[in-house]
Amino acid sequence: MHPARGPSPDITVYSLNSLNESRYRKEIREATCITIVGGPHATACYREVSEYADYVVVGEGEFTLPRLIRHITEGGRGAVPGVAAGGEYMPPGYEVRMDAYPPFSHMKGYVEISRGCPFGCGYCQTPRMFGFRMRHRSLDSIAVYASKHRDARFVTPNALAYGSDGMAPRLEKVEALLKRLKNNIYFGTFPSEVRPEFVTDDALELITSYCSNTRLHFGGQSGSDRVLRELHRGHSAHDTMAAVDRCHEHGITPVVDFIVGFPFESDEEQRESARAIQEVCRRGKVHVHRFIPLPGTPLAGARTRKILPEIDRCLGSLSLHGKLTGSWGDPQIRFCP
Repeated sequence: MHPARGPSPDITVYSLNSLNESRYRKEIREATCITIVGGPHATACYREVSEYADYVVVGEGEFTLPRLIRHITEGGRGAVPGVAAGGEYMPPGYEVRMDAYPPFSHMKGYVEISRGCPFGCGYCQTPRMFGFRMRHRSLDSIAVYASKHRDARFVTPNALAYGSDGMAPRLEKVEALLKRLKNNIYFGTFPSEVRPEFVTDDALELITSYCSNTRLHFGGQSGSDRVLRELHRGHSAHDTMAAVDRCHEHGITPVVDFIVGFPFESDEEQRESARAIQEVCRRGKVHVHRFIPLPGTPLAGARTRKILPEIDRCLGSLSLHGKLTGSWGDPQIRFCP
């Protein structure tokens, strides 16, 4: 397979997210070639996507996609586990073994080290696509792919959960990974951010001892404990601020994600988030997202709550002072220029 600007002869494969799907829907529907669609949107909405695509790969595609293409070239009609076609779908009876496939190592040396997440946050597609059980690439496999690059960077839902079940850290596994690598290591930076309750003194000592990054990226998401419980985040607002404090004590700059506009947050809860954002900005950086109701998640179909004018002004001021980045307006502006 090779990159294409549009439908090509024989077979064209698309990967869709929920923001670019509308852009490609007509092109896929009218394509004269065989079309195969995968990605997070296709996984969440495979029945809808199968109305305009020939085949939809649901979930992980490393094993399913080659199997489907082989099936098609042999004259089959797409009756492959993990593929939706012709109104029919058979779930796959397997999970991808990460060591059997290469990671994302062509951009900046990124190596995918883990998949899945046991927390199931209400807004997140990750566990719905990759499962609620964490799987990890082996040390040998990570070392082989990381060795091809000067800098080692990672893709994982939670870097500090490497080698664990995802609920509680196993820092001896993390240390074994860091010791194994000979690169400049960037660990716990996007897109390998961590969870705030995993940011302990011991974890930070590992990062300052072995890694090159001077920032740590983690998700706080809200300053309201009630909102965090509604989201099933599994941590408190206090956990977020404690992680910020620990980072500051260890000479690490915290970069904290927040989401604004949850459908069930009150005015005061939105103000709580703004106060938490301001507090983080005194000692670190903040990245703000506007809530997007992604399909396949518990909050799919929910309405994004309007951002209070005072909160919008606060975020804008912090952004102008270089303390805050992100997009809390129309997500189409940020993701679909």
